[in-house]
Amino acid sequence: MSILNLLTMIGGLALFLYGMDLMGGSLTMLSGKRMQRILQNLTDNTWKGIFLGMTVTAIIQSSSSTTVVVVSLVNSGIMKLHSAVGVIMGANIGTTITAWILSLTGLTSSNLFVQLLKPTSFSPVIALVGVILIMSSKKEKQQMIGKILMGLAVLMFGMETMSTALKPLAREEGFVKLFLLFTNPLLGALAGAVLTAVIQSSSASIGILQALCITGIVPMSAAIPIILGQNIGTCVTALLAVIGAKRNARRAALIHLSFNVFGTVIFMTAFYAADAVFSFSFADKVATPFSIAIAHSVFNVANTLILQNFTVFLEKIAFFFIPETQSEKEEKLDEFSLLDERLLETPSIALQQAWSVSVSMLEKSAEALNKALGLLNEYDGESFENVRSLEQKVDKYQDQLGGYLIKVSGVPMTDKDNLRLSIIINSISDFERISDYALGIAMEARKLYESPMRFSPLAMEELGIYTHALEDILALTLNAYTNEDTELAKSIEPLEEVIDLLNEAIRIRHIERLRAGICSIEMGLLLTDVTAAMERVSDHCSNIAVALIEIHAGIYDAHRYLRAMKEKDAGFHAKMEEYLALYKLPPNDEAAEACVLAQP
Repeated sequence: MSILNLLTMIGGLALFLYGMDLMGGSLTMLSGKRMQRILQNLTDNTWKGIFLGMTVTAIIQSSSSTTVVVVSLVNSGIMKLHSAVGVIMGANIGTTITAWILSLTGLTSSNLFVQLLKPTSFSPVIALVGVILIMSSKKEKQQMIGKILMGLAVLMFGMETMSTALKPLAREEGFVKLFLLFTNPLLGALAGAVLTAVIQSSSASIGILQALCITGIVPMSAAIPIILGQNIGTCVTALLAVIGAKRNARRAALIHLSFNVFGTVIFMTAFYAADAVFSFSFADKVATPFSIAIAHSVFNVANTLILQNFTVFLEKIAFFFIPETQSEKEEKLDEFSLLDERLLETPSIALQQAWSVSVSMLEKSAEALNKALGLLNEYDGESFENVRSLEQKVDKYQDQLGGYLIKVSGVPMTDKDNLRLSIIINSISDFERISDYALGIAMEARKLYESPMRFSPLAMEELGIYTHALEDILALTLNAYTNEDTELAKSIEPLEEVIDLLNEAIRIRHIERLRAGICSIEMGLLLTDVTAAMERVSDHCSNIAVALIEIHAGIYDAHRYLRAMKEKDAGFHAKMEEYLALYKLPPNDEAAEACVLAQP
């Protein structure tokens, strides 16, 4: 083999691996969020898990990626370990699709239709279509499809280049002898495992084996143990992914390894025992890309059919090597375990996890505020401490989520995912400020409780209406944000305007009482602090709603958007009138009981 052939082979291998990475990465980005939704909706039915694992892997063309996602979902507690077993089995079947696509390189026929199926015939057309979609389309989905097609074309071209460069090896006596060594089952399996572990892709290693088969020097007796070993080598990716993970995630990776090891041992034992009795004639024949695809599929399908009956046994093995500790039994789910850095390889899933955590953050802020508002009517020390604890948790959420979002922003993602990232980044500071104001209101409630004076029934009635409006805008905000409901978000700004008017009306009434000498300055300041904090909370609700609306609409000038809505949107004013009628203050009777009463 000349130096030029060697360089050509290296170039072909580089193109092959790049094409596979481009195609797999684009497929993952295109289907990432859908992939997570499919995997999350699993039941404990093993066959359903196998089918879903097979489907997802066939779509994204990477059993390693599927397994890593499964390990991450188990680590975060979203997926049960039992459900993960079926998905891992199905992933092994799904990855065989790549081998069937690559087997087209071995087609030989004078028939025009068969010749058109060869990669050398259709990959240039695929490449052209891919380039046109990438360069001419403005829609991200079409560009992603173009990248998938381009990746497939580059993969096929690399495969063909590699096969052409390897053909002279058929005349190399040393290389032929090397492959005869691999007829030893243990050496062959070891070679397949090492190759796959190094490149961390069973699909890629199968492709390399198929390229070698075109030289005509690889017997089936050597190819079969290599294929079996490749299934063990692909476990390395998942094993690396669980470094530093929770024990349950490590068990999932161990199940993946034991499934392939047991399958290899069972299949190898059965095959060579049967070969000794029946002497399979095909074992001495030269392997072809097509026969490699058949052997790969037969092994993975048979392995799954046999071992799906032993899922409980596989789990027991995992628990035997990684036993459950007492602290693990008592451990509660870490609220930040969803922010798994292993998911950064599939940014749409990482972002979905970040969104779920941000929803929890807003829920805790809303819970803190509702508890704080309740303290104004009935104070108790335990509820006050709950508000303080929730505020501290929200601060922690901001730190953890902010750090994770910085990492997510550093990886390529779709335009839709960039929108979600922008919404979360724009909103989490508002969530944190809402919890701050909740603690502030709780502290004012404590002052009121410790004071010998109380608000009058009229002042409490006004504050009750104001509180009702604030609770409603907070509920609207939580609902709109959780469901990314931009239409619901549009109903928040009219209510925020009404809350501003309520705040101003209560302030004016308070000043009138001060002038009349029926309200103390101390209690007046307390009331002002409470209502000002409540008004600022409504402002943050407005910020969250506007972020949802303007980012989805592609508008990045909040002031211009709000001004246009208030001036031109008839629906805005109709909604505002509806809120004004709903949150109407009682008549301001100056002769009514004073706003501050001495405590008996």
